[in-house]
Amino acid sequence: MSGSVFFLHMAGAVALLLWATRMVRTGVERAYGNVLRQRLRQTLGNPVLAALTGLLLSIALQSSTAVTLLVGSFAGLGIVTGLSGILAVRGAEVGSALVVKILSFDLTLLVPLCLLFGTSIFLATERRQWRQFGRILVGVGLLILSLEMMGEASEPLRQSTIVPIIVGYLSSDPITAFLLAAVVTYLFHSSIAAVLLLTTFAARGIVSPELGIVMVLGVNLGSSFIAPMLTRSSPPAYRVVPLGNLLMRGLGSVVLLVAFIVFAPTLEQLGSDPADRIIHAHIAFNVLILIAGIPLSRLILKATEAIVALQSPPEKDKEEEPLLAEASALDASALDNPHQALANVTRETVRMCETVEFMLCRILELYEKADRKSIEALAAVDDTVDRRHAAIKLYLARITRQDMTEEDSRRCQELLGVCVKLEQVGDIIVRNMLAHVEKKMERGVEFTEEGWRELASFHASVLANARLAFNLLVTQDTETARELVMEKDRLRDVEKETSHRHFERLRQGTEQSVETSSIHLDTIRDLKQINSLLATFAYPVLEERGLLSGSRLKPD
Repeated sequence: MSGSVFFLHMAGAVALLLWATRMVRTGVERAYGNVLRQRLRQTLGNPVLAALTGLLLSIALQSSTAVTLLVGSFAGLGIVTGLSGILAVRGAEVGSALVVKILSFDLTLLVPLCLLFGTSIFLATERRQWRQFGRILVGVGLLILSLEMMGEASEPLRQSTIVPIIVGYLSSDPITAFLLAAVVTYLFHSSIAAVLLLTTFAARGIVSPELGIVMVLGVNLGSSFIAPMLTRSSPPAYRVVPLGNLLMRGLGSVVLLVAFIVFAPTLEQLGSDPADRIIHAHIAFNVLILIAGIPLSRLILKATEAIVALQSPPEKDKEEEPLLAEASALDASALDNPHQALANVTRETVRMCETVEFMLCRILELYEKADRKSIEALAAVDDTVDRRHAAIKLYLARITRQDMTEEDSRRCQELLGVCVKLEQVGDIIVRNMLAHVEKKMERGVEFTEEGWRELASFHASVLANARLAFNLLVTQDTETARELVMEKDRLRDVEKETSHRHFERLRQGTEQSVETSSIHLDTIRDLKQINSLLATFAYPVLEERGLLSGSRLKPD
């Protein structure tokens, strides 16, 4: 096999591995993402539980970087401390290493099973969670298939005359091997893919265990750079956890590289198989950093906060932030070009969607823990929604009508309707749900465990539907529109079941249920109303394609 053919096959296998990993992560996030975020948020107060939850979440998402970004956002919002966040990420790194071990087993039989059942489930139903479960199964099948492809593509390297020269050079120059692995991992944006590629080469006898372990340390260095680079433009509080992970994991990889070169330890305890030795070294490294991170986490946190403070803009720039926050996409010079003007309105409406999404996320956090300052801050966000709503209405009224096509007119009415609905959602959150938060705070009552689980689950569904609606505003995708309307019908049934269970708890005389009864039912009602408003985003798309009936009434 020529070198170009080898690289083509290997590049295809690696691309499939990265795509399959993304499929699994996307399926898990869409189907269970909000529930997982709730569970993570609830456990981050305890450092031990934080590490364990990070480990499990990393296995589910097949990405420690995704967990790092999620935990970093929680720390940025003040939901969790930086200390708990750093430990949760350490657990996530161990979970990512365990994923490599799981995938190292012979899972060949799972390929046809996952592809068959995953595809069947995805095509057989319109229910979002089942479709995403099917997506996850297909992703797992493709992931295992990609490993087989990598093994087959690397087989001819055994007979290559050039590969021993390259491997020999890297074996004699561990620093270069270490840095090469770090760069490749950063380009892959996946430590799982990089380690699996190494183990494939080791299993074929191409890479020695000693060289493989040096490069595994490089993989950990490269992986620790991904999240800090992705959050480099975020507010300072959001960068603390990713940067703390870089300090702990990155420095740890450098220290252990030096120790490995100087002491040259034997590898018998890591197993007899070359691939196993690399995998076990990867797991051992991350477990060691987790253990070391428990006593060192406070020191790392202080160092990270100091570095972030140095990177933050000077105080004088803060005066410009409100002006930047109020920057608008509504360019008055485009009013004579209806098509361009409507594109500007779409951009501004997307910003309005992002603000409403933040409000919808934040409101449930206030149900858990609220104070007067937090309540007033969220109420102030609604003023931003109102200002943008008013600005968009005025801008739409000023667009030149004479050059407007029928399609432009339809889009104009659609965007106006979306803005009205978004403003109504903001009002429900501030006028209704914040009032429930205040009532709960003043009375000092708490939901039952079952009642809170119902509320959190219902809220997670509404939030997921909100993101579908906001995406639909840009994509105009028919399948997304159909799914959004079907979710509206499903949530109507869920609301009935939730109310029924709540009344059952009242009949049983559960004291907590009695105390929080009106708050529970009113919140479910408000969330249902928000979901109904957002579901209307789908109607213009379906109507344009002739997929929306004129009435829900049955004919006589």
